[in-house]
Amino acid sequence: MSVRKKITIISFLILVLLFNLNDIQAQQKISFGIHADPLLSWFTTDVREVSNNGARAGFNFGLNFNNYFSKNYSFSTGINLISAGGSLTPSDTTVYEFTNFNTTVPSGKPVIYKIQYLSIPVGLKLQTNQIGYVTFFTDLGLDPKVVISSKADIPYLDIRGENAAKLVNLFNLSYHITAGIEYSLGGSTALVAGLGFDNNFFDITTDNGRIKDKVSHKILSFRLGINF
Repeated sequence: MSVRKKITIISFLILVLLFNLNDIQAQQKISFGIHADPLLSWFTTDVREVSNNGARAGFNFGLNFNNYFSKNYSFSTGINLISAGGSLTPSDTTVYEFTNFNTTVPSGKPVIYKIQYLSIPVGLKLQTNQIGYVTFFTDLGLDPKVVISSKADIPYLDIRGENAAKLVNLFNLSYHITAGIEYSLGGSTALVAGLGFDNNFFDITTDNGRIKDKVSHKILSFRLGINF
């Protein structure tokens, strides 16, 4: 998928969510916010032959909407653009398939993945009554995801930013849990800070003749946002 197509798709989805912005603001039971979350992400595997090789920094930018069905409970959704990654090290010499070529990675040499997801979370938000200016909250739910970009680096072979579409599965599903505080600025406007954890249910990597394994992608994010 070209960069232009990705931008077009993301812009369209954001416009759909914002199309009735004035109506959303007018309804007392619906609120929305934006967030820009620094994150750390890493892989875990279920076999000894492939191991995690450390965490990578990333970012999650998104919009969130809450539809309140009571004072302290709401259904949550939104749209997230997540840039994350991880590094895997095979214990045996392994062949990796790229779009235009195959290459052999010796044992003990890391392969670094850089992945962008488009995610539409669906969850349940629970919050306390406001205490002074502060409200405490937690949000739990599921995140359907589609990979919109996947790149790979193999430093040992001097490979940088290679298209890794054949190495990464296109669709996935994860669960998320986020907890934090909202600091009221007056009216319905509030600053948001919190901590979130996200973990995929399904294998993020394809096998394609390599070692049969399940690689889970875990994300620890630091929520920074504002609600309206």
